[in-house]
Amino acid sequence: MSLRVAVQMDPMESINIDGDSSFALMLEAQARGHKLWHYHVRHLSMKAGEVTAWAHPVTVKRERGAHYEFGPPVPLDLARDIDVVLMRQDPPFDMAYITATHILEHIHPKTLVVNDPASVRNAPEKLFVLKFPELMPETLVTSDTREIIRFRQEHGDIIVKPLFGNGGAGVFHLKPNDSNLNSLIEMFTERSREPLMVQKYLPAVRQGDKRVILIDGVALGGINRVPAEGEARSNMHVGGTPVKTVLTERELEICAKIGPELKARGMIFVGIDVIGGYLTEINVTSPTGLQELARFDGIHLERNIWDAIEARR
Repeated sequence: MSLRVAVQMDPMESINIDGDSSFALMLEAQARGHKLWHYHVRHLSMKAGEVTAWAHPVTVKRERGAHYEFGPPVPLDLARDIDVVLMRQDPPFDMAYITATHILEHIHPKTLVVNDPASVRNAPEKLFVLKFPELMPETLVTSDTREIIRFRQEHGDIIVKPLFGNGGAGVFHLKPNDSNLNSLIEMFTERSREPLMVQKYLPAVRQGDKRVILIDGVALGGINRVPAEGEARSNMHVGGTPVKTVLTERELEICAKIGPELKARGMIFVGIDVIGGYLTEINVTSPTGLQELARFDGIHLERNIWDAIEARR
């Protein structure tokens, strides 16, 4: 089976070929004989019911500095010319991201969009996770300064982060004696009308923030991400170090509880974050971790993802 695959992602020249999960997915697709095109979300259009994109035919190889080769751009009708669209552009999950899900919803599932665009739109990482409060640390989502202050009085040590951020950007750890809470709230509210997420600080983050990868709702592997010295964030974008790990009984229990919901929503590739046995995020927009898992455990989950995609075509 040869599929025509369009990858909606960030510019090819900007990716890290040793860590980018989209690159791993493209390499595997190419190895299976699928034809690849690349386009940036800004080249996505809709007119008279047709969804199109100016896209480059692309070949990829694991060669630093020469990891891709483009053909001349062509206009693609994503409903007629393409079998699969991988929606892999990085967040933030803003109105541009939401608009792209609305446009792609017009071609799915005739053209399979991974992950399902309507489900992605309805499951932002820090809101979808609230469906499972029994699995989470104490969490508050609000724009009300009074509620944030009350939450801090109750829990003391807290994490404050933007509701639709990514990669650890804008995440603050406030200790009980930190006097910057009001200034921090003012800064956030001046920049955005969106609520904040406030969580009880989990000291176990010093041992790492585990990324668990689920495919079709089944946990198939994970990596641990250990924060740098003096840093509360474990994201690899901000210096977190990935290390080999095994999934605990508690982590498998979390996956078993959320897995059926993920599968029912058409979420083929999902990465969840777990700290100290608590679920903190469910990442559905552009999950990462494939290459790190392959290096540590020799598990190439991009193969499982393509098996799941091909089974739907």
